Parts: sequence; structure tokens; C-alpha cells
Amino acid sequence: MACSNIKTLSLINHKILSSHLTVDRKIGTASVVPVPVNIPQTLSKILPDSATLTLKNNPQTQSFSVINKPVERKEMDSVPGKFGRFGGKYVPETLITCLGKLEAEFNLVLHDSQFQEELRTALRDYVGRETPLYFAERLTNHYKNNNGEGPEIYLKREDLNHVGAHKINNAIAQAMIAKRMGRTSIVAATGAGQHGVATAAACAKLDLECTIYMGAADMEKQSSNVLLMKLLGAQVKTVEGSFKDASSEAIRGWVGDLENSYYLTGTVVGPHPCPSMVREFQSVIGKETRRQAMDKWGGKPDVLVACIGSGSNALGLFHEFINDQDVRLIGVEAAGFGLDSGKHAATIARGEVGVYHGAMSYLLQDEEGQILGPHSIGVGLEYPGVGPEVSYLKETGRAEFHSATDQEAVDAYRRLCKLEGIFPALEASHALAFLEKLCPTLANGTKVVVNISGRGDKDADRVFHYKHDLTPCEIVY
Repeated sequence: MACSNIKTLSLINHKILSSHLTVDRKIGTASVVPVPVNIPQTLSKILPDSATLTLKNNPQTQSFSVINKPVERKEMDSVPGKFGRFGGKYVPETLITCLGKLEAEFNLVLHDSQFQEELRTALRDYVGRETPLYFAERLTNHYKNNNGEGPEIYLKREDLNHVGAHKINNAIAQAMIAKRMGRTSIVAATGAGQHGVATAAACAKLDLECTIYMGAADMEKQSSNVLLMKLLGAQVKTVEGSFKDASSEAIRGWVGDLENSYYLTGTVVGPHPCPSMVREFQSVIGKETRRQAMDKWGGKPDVLVACIGSGSNALGLFHEFINDQDVRLIGVEAAGFGLDSGKHAATIARGEVGVYHGAMSYLLQDEEGQILGPHSIGVGLEYPGVGPEVSYLKETGRAEFHSATDQEAVDAYRRLCKLEGIFPALEASHALAFLEKLCPTLANGTKVVVNISGRGDKDADRVFHYKHDLTPCEIVY
């Protein structure tokens, strides 16, 4: 994101730069939205026309409730950035202009032959695309029944991309847009570090300044990626908390210099056009998969499986096949210590609809509308929400969603190492883990594609020392 001629910004997310006022619990489809001092005037600008405002006269918390009345879906389907009732731009008016400029630039590059050719060249010569669609023969044999029958399992090897994950597909494209818009400084947030490394690499290539925000605990768990970011020339800033907190701090850092900086998001969340941009630049995964499947067996995959954090790698694989109703789309969330443990990141399974970081989607939140801290051994899955398009796929039933625990993900990581000699990221291991339940239900010869969204070198030490017989408070990584 980038914008010029904006001098002040009074609110972001659900905290305020110049005031202690906050918005309280949503009612119905109401949402957690930050508010500045001039509450009525500002809310009338940042809320949709369907919203009404109810003030709660609580001098201790100084809180407000924002209540949205229902909106007919037919009114929203044709609106850019809306997926049914999900998505939108829940931001202050000052950012509307900024996001509008970004959207206009995004629409231009989609049809700019020179930009597209430069991007294709970068993806081929720098990123290393296309990535293989690999037949996992031993993993396939592992899931055959006593009659020697079972599905055929293929792995989309995004782990073989430059810097080891799918994140570089989007990072290089958005960095090119930032430079095209005249921005000199890139701001980003990262959890597992894969987006941070990808952004730092893209900035090094394009001669852009780079600042990465990362949670303190995540930095400790992913120390190798922190080192890589620094070697690539990025400034890495520590944030108390996790990825959601790093994201909030990155946005604050960005709004401090809107004229020169660009917020490079790696997830399919946030206000429009951010989710659509990330999905568009990741859709190369699914486009390649379709072409490769046709070359290998002369048809489409029957089942696509991907892990779900916020949804970037899943939508990257799924989007090409959304209209192919005969292709099953399966997203696998992080169940952590179990869906009933309170220590998970399963937003689809346990979340409710609300607004966070500028868009409406499913979120992990308590009865008062406060965001809950997610947990997963796969740090990249520790986000308390999913993207608006993922939310729409859930609500319409086009995709199905399941979950895998920490233990199941660790087991899947080890299984792929021993059977195929491949180190999958712990995030992708959640998708692999679901094969244990999925494969026995599939007909012989069913073509299954699992997105290996990242490389697992970063997780090897945590997997090696993982102790499954400890309680959640005693787990040592």
C-alpha cells in the first residue's frame, strides 16, 4: 500500500494513535473498529451505509458498539473487493484515497504487457518458476490399502522457490509495483519469517529499503529466518506478541511515512485491494498445476489440499479451479492442542464473523469481540482470522475445511522426510497430516495435489525436539 499527500492518520486496527478510545463488542455482524476523538463524524465516514452507531456511555472504558444491519448478498456480489458479505474497506477516510490509488495501479499492471513480461521474467529467472508437480510414489504406496489400491498423491513443490516458499511470488510482484509508484521504503510483517525473507530478498533485488516487524517469540523460534532477513539488508524490528501484533505495528510504521513507504502484505487479509492482489499473484500456483496435470495424466486434479493460515497458499492453488465443481478444494487449519483446548488457530472451525485489520471475515474472538491469541506449532498459521475470500468459500460451501493438531503435523513432517526425502514446512505439514483421514475415503487412482507451501529447514530443530507427551504449558521447542 502507498499513498501521498496524507499528513495524519488517527486510527488503525482497533487501537488509536492519538486517543485511548476503542470500539467495543460487535452485535450481530458488528465489528471491532478503531475510533478517533471525533467519533460520530469519523464513524459515518468509515462504516458502510448499512451500519448504525450505538454509543455506550461508559466513562471507565469509553467504549462504543457498532451495529451493522444485514445486507442482501445480491447488493454486494458485484462490488470490487467484496466476497458475499466479506471483505471491504473498514478504514478511515484518509486511507480510502490511498487504497484507491493502489487499486488503480493494480488494475493497470494486470493489463500492462511490459509489467507482466518483467514479472514473468522475474518469476522464471529469479524465483525459479515453474515449480514441479511431483509424484510422491512412496507416500502414495504408504496410503494403499490391502488390495494395493489408493489415491495418487502429487506435491506442488513451492518449497523449491527461491528463499524457500510461495511467499516470493507475491513479494516480488508487489515490490515491483511499489517501485513503479515511486516508493523507496517497504514495510512488512512476518510470522514464520518466510514472507519476511521473501520481502527482504525482493527489496535487495530492486534496491528498496526494507523494514520487517516480527513477534519476539516468533523471532526465537525462527532465528534462521531472522538471520537471513538481516543478511539481505532488512531492518528487523521486534514486537511483543505474535504475527497479529507484528502486523499492527507494521501498519503503524507505514502510516508514519505514507508518502515514501509501501506496506507489502503477504496474506489475503486486510482492506481491498490487498486480499485480491495477494491472491492474484499467488494464482500462478494453480495455473501451473492445471497445465502440469494435463501434461502428466491428461486431466484435472480430483482433490486439492492446502494448509490454511490466512489463506494465501490455499487460494493460490484453489483459485484456478473455483469454477471446476468436480474438483474438491480442502483447506486444513491448525488445531494446535485440540479444537476444545483453547490453544489452536482454527478460525473456520471456531471463529465468528467480525472486522479486523480493515476487512470483514471469520475471526477468533471472545464473547466481547476481543481478538483471541491463536496457537500453532506452524508459526505461519498463527493468525486470528482468514481472508474474506476464504470466508466466502466456507459460507458458500465451495471449499471444505478440516484441521490437524500439532502432533499430527509433526508426524506428517517426519513421514515425508522418511518416505520422500523432502523437508516440508510445519505449516504445509498440516495439509499432509490430513491425508491420514482423507486417503482411506478416496477411490483408487484419485489424483490428489497437496501444496507444499514452504521448505521445512527452519522447523527441523523444533520437530526433532518436539515432546508429544507434555502438557501445553510444558511443551519445549
